[in-house]
Amino acid sequence: MNPSSLTVYGVALSGHTHRVELFLHLLQLPYRRIDAPASVRQSAEFRRINPLGQIPVLQDGDLVLADSNAILVYLAKRYAPDSGWLPDGAVEAAQVQRWLSLAAGEITFGPASARISARWGATGMPPELMRSLAERVLGFMEDSLTQQDFLAAARPTLADIACYAYIAHAPEGGIALDPYPQVRHWIARIQALPHFVPMPEN
Repeated sequence: MNPSSLTVYGVALSGHTHRVELFLHLLQLPYRRIDAPASVRQSAEFRRINPLGQIPVLQDGDLVLADSNAILVYLAKRYAPDSGWLPDGAVEAAQVQRWLSLAAGEITFGPASARISARWGATGMPPELMRSLAERVLGFMEDSLTQQDFLAAARPTLADIACYAYIAHAPEGGIALDPYPQVRHWIARIQALPHFVPMPEN
């Protein structure tokens, strides 16, 4: 299936935006990004696109879809339905969903929030809570990756795409990855995927 007119509203340094753009690159789907910094997201025009004022937002023809994980699911089902990125099997599909939930929960409030706090100021979350969540999810990832090369299956899935950016950039928030060799090997495997694109550091 050919994309009609894919547009991503987001910002380059957002891990949520990056997971969508990374997946678009991995699928080799052409798109354009419209920058949507905080000032844009507060506008009435943007709130008509996403009333919650969050990024990213995907526009595909007449479809407007918010939430990065929902966008990943849509792109996999719409443009790569038989690719394995979103498995059909009950167990693997459930494992992917588990990691999508962790990406939206512990990873967002742990390493992602620590990065935001370090780069742009306080998030309102206690630093010890962000660090505790980061260490908990990284420990869980480390144990999981001793069993297989990727998070939800023996091959890369949406689970890996959803979790990659904020884990790879955790050191920007003062979260060291040195104690987690399997996580570091997993990061390298993601970065070795064909058509991988990094999230900028600045």
